[in-house]
Amino acid sequence: MRFFIGVLLLLAGLPLAGAAAADEQVIYSDKLTADCVKAATTASDERACVGLSANACQEASDYGSTTIGMISCLSKEADFWDARLNATYKQLMERAKEADKAAADDPHAIEKVAEKLRDMQRSWIAYRDNRCAYEYSQWQGGTIAGPVSASCALEVTAEQAIYLEGSWPTN
Repeated sequence: MRFFIGVLLLLAGLPLAGAAAADEQVIYSDKLTADCVKAATTASDERACVGLSANACQEASDYGSTTIGMISCLSKEADFWDARLNATYKQLMERAKEADKAAADDPHAIEKVAEKLRDMQRSWIAYRDNRCAYEYSQWQGGTIAGPVSASCALEVTAEQAIYLEGSWPTN
């Protein structure tokens, strides 16, 4: 029984070892996406930037075109967008709390902006997770399921980051 449990634990760790190897063997840089975003003047322009660094990563080495390599490249760019999303969310939350504080005595201010922002983001996280799980499930364990799910996470995270960046009224 101990042997069986040991084998299961060993097998469970193999995907992690593969992912670690992929991180070491793919050539990734945020530069293409970051430069594109910097040059963008509209949200539509920014959307055209999504996937540039992941695609370059996949083409930069033979390993980038493997299943694990594709997942690694896509996940690295998803991390880029996730960092933007989190930084923007933090800034928006600070603004929202300031707006709520400024409107504390206003009888017409019935909604708390910070609360709605938090609720929206929590709902979005559930949506992202469920959407990508749905896309993954369509491939029923096929090798493309991992890259499909990673691509979904990249695209949905980038879209939310872009949305949040433009969501505060500029008056």
